[in-house]
Amino acid sequence: MTCPEKFHIKRSVQALGIAIVLLLLSGCQPLSSLFSEEEPLAIVLPDTQSKAQQENLAIHEFDLSGGSNMVGMLVAIDTRQNDVLPDIARHFGLGYNDISIANSNVSPWTPESGSRVLLPLKFILPDSPHKGITLNLANMRLFFYPKNQPEKVFTYPVGIGRQGWNTPMGLTSIVSKDANPSWTVPESIQREHAEKGDALPKIVESGPNNPLGLYAMRLAIPGYLIHGTNKPYGIGMQISHGCVQLYPEDIEVLFKKTTIGMPVRIVHQPYLTAWDQDMLYLEAHEPLEKWTKDKASLKKQLFKQIHGLSDKRKVAVNWQKVEKIIQRADGIPTPILMESIEIAEISKKAILMKHPEHFYDQPVIEPLKDSNWSIKVASFNDETQAQKLATMLNHQGPIIPAHKVQKENTYQVIAGPFKSKIEMKAAVKRIKMDFEIDGEPLKPISTAVN
Repeated sequence: MTCPEKFHIKRSVQALGIAIVLLLLSGCQPLSSLFSEEEPLAIVLPDTQSKAQQENLAIHEFDLSGGSNMVGMLVAIDTRQNDVLPDIARHFGLGYNDISIANSNVSPWTPESGSRVLLPLKFILPDSPHKGITLNLANMRLFFYPKNQPEKVFTYPVGIGRQGWNTPMGLTSIVSKDANPSWTVPESIQREHAEKGDALPKIVESGPNNPLGLYAMRLAIPGYLIHGTNKPYGIGMQISHGCVQLYPEDIEVLFKKTTIGMPVRIVHQPYLTAWDQDMLYLEAHEPLEKWTKDKASLKKQLFKQIHGLSDKRKVAVNWQKVEKIIQRADGIPTPILMESIEIAEISKKAILMKHPEHFYDQPVIEPLKDSNWSIKVASFNDETQAQKLATMLNHQGPIIPAHKVQKENTYQVIAGPFKSKIEMKAAVKRIKMDFEIDGEPLKPISTAVN
């Protein structure tokens, strides 16, 4: 099985063009300028961790009965202190890529309190048969068309293969399904880890350290699966060794709905178009690195398609706007006919959501005590840098608890608490593997702790 085993946060974020950990952060700018002065209609969601109870907002299941190839709606939320975009994304059924490209002026890990964050829960369906599963690599999103519900589509964000371990394209199918799967580690991945001094066993049994999560569906393409993950904050990134990963709560639902033999189409469609109420829309994503050299030909195909669509209905296209949408590549379906509204006006119309008391499965970090083992991970002169690293550690899978601690004029990142020296040493190793940082073990002050 060729699957992910580490949340390589450094590579993942670099793949999205975002500076990480030790790079200076540019100031976070709220998106308030894109919204109207008047407060939009507030949809009240239950203050709960259960996404299933968000009855007033569709985040996964959408109706196709209207005949449009576009589903969903744009909404927004105002951030509070200690919010991070990955927590918001997961709560509302989005991946890291969805929320970060739609809010490029907001720092993903250290957003300013009161920043308005756009939640792009509006999607143009891939150009493929509405049958089985279609995975669009370009926007890292899976679309499921259930046979017994022909007027429904379910969509979920996914993590896919990173550069050099690309998820393959083409038509395949589900050949087997396993709950609580074990992971047979491929020799190539064993070698990769051995070179880094992180030897892996030949088989990883089901449990919290299994990167397959609790559910796995094997594809007819040898070595590739659709599965869960024990590192959910990698969803919406290129992080795996080629397999397709879903949030644990999403794979559980999809696993129960799918059947052996179901077709799975894997495509790369960065530019998507759809008619909706006599308006033509374009949703643009930056082509993945593997297809960067093909961007010109992809644009040429898109222009040909738009010409055909507009000529058929005898309408005029704002080609300057098309170019801007392609350049922006924010994943937001935007109208492209002459006299159509601009992205700022679209953002103003986004409905403001009530901030939940807690985001779904949001990390809760215990306070540090003198009796705990801990790790000094790094020191910074810049408070934002320290907060970012601490937050990223808190969102590893499993969590590496971390705190930002001010020491005179510097800010330290202290990982902990850990229950034992063994647990602390394991965290030191993970920090070295995932962040390339050598942490300094800190002994507990109390001699009563082992």
